[in-house]
Amino acid sequence: MTQRILSLSLACGLALLAGASAAQGFKASNDNARAGMRAPAAAPAASAVPAGPRSADFIVAVVNSEPVTNVEVQQQVERLRAQAEASNMPAEALRRQALEMLIGQKIQLQMAAERNLQVDNFAVQQAEESVARQNSMTMTELRARLVREGIPETQFRADLKKQLVIQKLREAEVDSKVRVSDLDIDQYLREQKAKAGMANSVTQLNLGHILVTVPENASEDQVKQLQAKAQQAADKIRAGEDFNAAVAEFSDVPDGKGGGAMGMRPADRYPELFVKATQSTAVGSIAGPVRSPAGFHILKVLEKSSGEVPAIVTQSHARHILLRPSAQLSEAQAVERLEDYRRRVMAQQDTFDDLAKRYSEDGSAKEGGDLGWASPRKFVPEFEEALNALQPGEISQPIASRFGIHLIQLLERREAKLNQREQRDMVRSIVRENKLEQAFSTWAQEARARAYVEYRDPPL
Repeated sequence: MTQRILSLSLACGLALLAGASAAQGFKASNDNARAGMRAPAAAPAASAVPAGPRSADFIVAVVNSEPVTNVEVQQQVERLRAQAEASNMPAEALRRQALEMLIGQKIQLQMAAERNLQVDNFAVQQAEESVARQNSMTMTELRARLVREGIPETQFRADLKKQLVIQKLREAEVDSKVRVSDLDIDQYLREQKAKAGMANSVTQLNLGHILVTVPENASEDQVKQLQAKAQQAADKIRAGEDFNAAVAEFSDVPDGKGGGAMGMRPADRYPELFVKATQSTAVGSIAGPVRSPAGFHILKVLEKSSGEVPAIVTQSHARHILLRPSAQLSEAQAVERLEDYRRRVMAQQDTFDDLAKRYSEDGSAKEGGDLGWASPRKFVPEFEEALNALQPGEISQPIASRFGIHLIQLLERREAKLNQREQRDMVRSIVRENKLEQAFSTWAQEARARAYVEYRDPPL
């Protein structure tokens, strides 16, 4: 469970579809996507496609006998147009980029089909919930937003499924081949030190978050009341109240989560609003309330780094039960079993320790599923995201990862000073992610070069 992999190009990456994410105050980035699929042939994230008259449909390209249609390209153009970096591109360049992205996606999906790589409904559902969670929405709010953006839920889920399938292909074809040497680590540390010296700016952040939601079409009086609520929360924290206690009392983040560590990540993978608000805030202090279209945010700076590896991090002590779907145990059955285990622990009919020893299929089973103390970036993103959402003592719902289906219990958290070896282990994870991105880009380009692609002229 300790091998770190590249995150799915979902969650913040989709961020409720590029345009909607900006409206929520969330930057379109990649957090299930630690690095994201930026290669030209990478699968595009789902994005809002405005309702309106459809262009005439015809085949614009053939990819290994599979057509790419004009309507598909136009939809992808609208997705790209919603992204700030593509908004000023000339129309023809934008259309060409959209076409190449679709060609790359079709090539990769064809390769996945040849290898019989599949994604179950539970993984798609989990990805959908992750998109909602990363945008501080409930599933009901997410679906309502999809309706307003003119995106059928079936299309949204289909796009998520494609991304998950491509991620599986990536794991099979690229991830296992990437190695990180001590020389790679040394070079990264030198580069980060040089960057920090050239530009005195924060490159990585770990934030805690309280959100006081402002409903759409709220009256002026409602906004004032909610602002006062957010200010009350900030005042209590500044007066010494525990931040997590304030989360439980004030935050509207779905399921009451969001007060724990959001995870050490590059600053550009946080909303720009959050980065600006905390730019001059010391570690351990709070910023806010700050306003976004979603509501009022209060942010606690848990960690801050200017390029070098943080000396102090928030560590988690967790345990888990792992079930691996197989011919004898379907994914749905694994989820059902883990839900039953969770119910039994909550009802004090069994202990987590005993259940892990009896049923877990992980090497940690003999220790009752105990994973020990873990620094950020130790676990795969899906696992770590679920772990970060827990408060001490809480048990997650079943979570899918590349290893199987997990039930996770957070035992405790602590602030820990890293020794040199632990710091280098964190750097190893970062360097691996960077190399994975580069390796995938190269692999995607090679797959594109081997494929048969025929471009078609539009009909007269």
